[in-house]
Amino acid sequence: MASPSLLTHTSTSKPIALIRCKSTITGTTPKPTSMARQTGRRELMVGISGGLILPTLLIPVSPSLAASDEEYVKETEEVISKIRSTINMDKTDPKVAMAVAELREASNSWVAKYRREKALLGRASFRDMYSALNAVSGHYISFGPTAPIPAKRKARILEEMDTAEKALLRGR
Repeated sequence: MASPSLLTHTSTSKPIALIRCKSTITGTTPKPTSMARQTGRRELMVGISGGLILPTLLIPVSPSLAASDEEYVKETEEVISKIRSTINMDKTDPKVAMAVAELREASNSWVAKYRREKALLGRASFRDMYSALNAVSGHYISFGPTAPIPAKRKARILEEMDTAEKALLRGR
């Protein structure tokens, strides 16, 4: 296998690495990877235009549908009430498995919706809710839907939800 050679592009004086190797079986040179093709095209376009590549058509990028604060507060309070009702159910209750499944679905959709919102990531309410949801989901995933949450973990989850509710009231 030959060692890589460096070439310098005349207009940008950027080194371009070229790797040449021959296949031992067929004796042909393998096709470059997609990364190499993209870099080659980019360098070719710079060489042709003599400067930067400017797109001829600018398409405005629409911001993601940011959730409003009212919607965030409402959905967070709904998830909090669902957590409280689910973790306080008796393990002999025949509806506990269904309640846990609904809670997991609600928590997954809440996390999927709000973890992409950069404005919410720094909020205390988001941090505490995310932590509580992680503890509840982790427990039910590990021990099954009918396993009661231990008292110490339950107290921590309830405390995190109380803190999240207080932060929601303060707009944090």
